[in-house]
Amino acid sequence: MDRARPAGIKDVADAAGVSVGTVSNVINRPGSVADGTRRRVLAAIARLGYVRSESARQLRAGSSRMLGLLVLDMANPFFVAVAAGAARSARDAGLGVMMCDSAESTDEEAAYLTLFSEQRVRGVLVTPADRTGRNLGILRHHGIPFVSVDRIVPSAEGCSVSVDDVTGGALAMRHLLLAGHRSLAYISGPMHLTQCQERREGALTALAAAGLPQDALRHIRATRLDVASGRDAGARLLGTQPLPTGVFCANDLLALGVLQALYEAGVRVPEDVALVGYDDIEFAGAAAVPLTSVRQPARRIGALAAGLLIEETGEGAEGHEHRRIVLEPELVVRASSLPRRRA
Repeated sequence: MDRARPAGIKDVADAAGVSVGTVSNVINRPGSVADGTRRRVLAAIARLGYVRSESARQLRAGSSRMLGLLVLDMANPFFVAVAAGAARSARDAGLGVMMCDSAESTDEEAAYLTLFSEQRVRGVLVTPADRTGRNLGILRHHGIPFVSVDRIVPSAEGCSVSVDDVTGGALAMRHLLLAGHRSLAYISGPMHLTQCQERREGALTALAAAGLPQDALRHIRATRLDVASGRDAGARLLGTQPLPTGVFCANDLLALGVLQALYEAGVRVPEDVALVGYDDIEFAGAAAVPLTSVRQPARRIGALAAGLLIEETGEGAEGHEHRRIVLEPELVVRASSLPRRRA
């Protein structure tokens, strides 16, 4: 064998004195091969350093052992946890996950969905970068199943796993209202993101239930859902008069950025401004002022979404029916929003 090239399956067969079909059975159906023959083939594989070609296997079988995962921001610990849950479910099924980051951009999203289609992935887990989900047409065109993650879609289009963000937004705002706050602000990311829209909708629902008008909630839009954008939004918040006493942020990274801006300006949290985030990432409870947050079960979301996709693309997929799973959020109260001390 030419040592300049990787060992192939025929090299293994020749070294073990068996057919190519027997080597294939050892790799894919080891229980169908006699123990002595299997040990001989495995020894040849180890000696030659043989690694099977996944692309060649995929071409022969017509299917992939790889799932695609496309989220809004892999720097966000929420999506890291979603990915961890999805990867665990995939590993348990003998599959891998190709993870990509759309950076909240519809153009980046389209490019990655096209890449997944070119790579013939088995299916895609995707958090769409806009409410319309128009880029999902790329997957439909190529017949690639998908599951929407952290967003609700009509069940006829595909499966989805999400948290009820309208309820989550209402939980956050109701908490501030019950603490006595009436001067309020909502800091969102880009409003083309469904999550930002629905969390604001929930906050406005809570305001209406308390008999307050929509304009009682000032709305500050951040360019992204990250800490730097939160610091910028916090600086703009400090320029409003009067300064709101209760602030709800569309995610924890924004809230942590706002917390930094307030601290640098000498504004006390929660004595001067109560602050609530969303997601309950690991860093929320470890902040200088532990952050009240609306918890989403991120790992469970990822695991459930991957499970639905594996079910749709595996054996018995003919009986698969699209399902929409909506999980309930939970408010986790910490120091950043405790009732203000009386003078």
